[in-house]
Amino acid sequence: MPERVKFSSGSKWEPIAGYSRAIRVERFVHVSGTTATDQQGNLVGVGDARAQTLQALNNIKTALESVGAKLEDVVRTRIYVTDITKWEEVGRAHGEFFKNIMPASTMVEVKGLVDPQMVVEIEAEAMIDQRRA
Repeated sequence: MPERVKFSSGSKWEPIAGYSRAIRVERFVHVSGTTATDQQGNLVGVGDARAQTLQALNNIKTALESVGAKLEDVVRTRIYVTDITKWEEVGRAHGEFFKNIMPASTMVEVKGLVDPQMVVEIEAEAMIDQRRA
């Protein structure tokens, strides 16, 4: 069985719900739904979809790097928003990270996230370049 490399963000929810922020198996990396929390677990950008998107993507970048991947390795993102009318703010922030990478991406509106002040949650999948794997 291939080795699993796990990354924990230190979130209090990871051991309760039994998940890792990111997991790498061989060249494949999966990053769990990631929100706009800082290292202390505080929400960044309350009421600001763009700020929350940027923080979530920075958190994803950290998770990727912790298991040997880079943003350039991302092949897919899934974006969950609580207000689809904010799609352009969220999309532009996503574009700041991925405009040259252009992963497959989906954005959908959801009824709510785990904290009512959270307006964006993002998942990512990456495939590490085999020359670095």
